Amino acid sequence: MTDTQRLNYLRVALVLTGITAIGLYPLMIVWPDGWVWHTGHSEYPLMIVGMYATLGVFLIFAALNPLAHLSLIWFAVWSSVVHGGIMAIQVLMNAPYRGHLLGDVPALLLAALVLGLLTPRGDKARFLRE
Repeated sequence: MTDTQRLNYLRVALVLTGITAIGLYPLMIVWPDGWVWHTGHSEYPLMIVGMYATLGVFLIFAALNPLAHLSLIWFAVWSSVVHGGIMAIQVLMNAPYRGHLLGDVPALLLAALVLGLLTPRGDKARFLRE
């Protein structure tokens, strides 16, 4: 894959990840067992929706010029790994949350994997910016 193709795939991945993050609320409504951690009266879901919608908007903006937004992309990668990893452990310790192994846990880890594989790093990133 050429550098140009890789950047184009990264742009697509950033937009798709951004749209998914912005669309978190509908996912929570349609499939709560895979996307909602708190039920009943809780402010937690709204907080998560707000955080991920904001990240989603910035990831879409980053797709316009990914090389100028590498720190944001790497934040999205590593925060997704950490968040998905913590949730996976919580799921394994709490049987009622098993639906998350098919919902938000793999979604976060997949997004991290795709963005991480497509994002240039080190000398390659510096070379492409010049």
